[in-house]
Amino acid sequence: MSRLFSWIKSHKFAVLLILIIVWLLARRSPIVPPRYETDTFESRDTTLMGKSLSMPQFGSDAPPTTNVSERMVVRNSHLSLKVKNVPETARQIVSFVESKGGYMVDSSISNPEEAAVGSITIRVPEDSFDQTLEYFRSLAMKVVSENLTGTDVTDQYLDIEERLAILERNKARFEEIMEQAVEIDDILRVQQEIFNLQNQIDSLKGQQQYLEQTAKLSLVTIYLATDELSLPYAPEQPWRPQVVFQKAVRSLLTNLQDVGSLFIWLGVYSIILVPLGLILWFVYRIYTRRNMQKNTTPGSNNSN
Repeated sequence: MSRLFSWIKSHKFAVLLILIIVWLLARRSPIVPPRYETDTFESRDTTLMGKSLSMPQFGSDAPPTTNVSERMVVRNSHLSLKVKNVPETARQIVSFVESKGGYMVDSSISNPEEAAVGSITIRVPEDSFDQTLEYFRSLAMKVVSENLTGTDVTDQYLDIEERLAILERNKARFEEIMEQAVEIDDILRVQQEIFNLQNQIDSLKGQQQYLEQTAKLSLVTIYLATDELSLPYAPEQPWRPQVVFQKAVRSLLTNLQDVGSLFIWLGVYSIILVPLGLILWFVYRIYTRRNMQKNTTPGSNNSN
């Protein structure tokens, strides 16, 4: 115990550096990626009143359809814009989108006073999509990156339509059986099948409506920043010395801020740490004095 206190007392600066490094490492926490679940359809065979009714089994892939006059395409876009004022640009974006019949889905702005960064996600009618992108570009000092994707959901939509037709026909057959059923057990089983079919029909109709809405309203995500390096994009030259230098300076400033924050915390908690340290110091002094007295007492007795 005495050796530990002696080492700490003689290596105060090293102990302080160790505490600072441990505190900086403890501030980092891992990010757990989200998990996603998928839904599946199941098929069942049912026999009621001597009649065998087979529930349809649907495949996951539908063949391409060629006899469709208008294709349903879901368009999404991502823009990275360098702007002068992030909050003001975000307000202009929302105002323009609402004037076109769209709406804001999500918005986030951090550090609004200095070196602000933010992102905003909107949905805009398909017929105003190109005009909206052109307006967003006009707000930027520089369009750092732009990505546009389109997904054709026509075949998926028609596949759902076919599934709905099959389920509706099976439901009609069960309703006919329901009118002829006499036994309570048959009636309950038919009702259960009708309920199951109706649940599947409602679920598919919901998917169909979702495809219709996403095809009519395009999704656009805009990343805003006053500093180009704060935007998510892949530069043409992977290694750029000036960018590395700027990142190193920012990292140094961040670490200095962390050290300053640590000293502020220590200053606030000094009202507890200082008295506690004094108590430990007095305990240590008393402990060492007693050891010295024990060591000197046998020597004095021998001399007598």
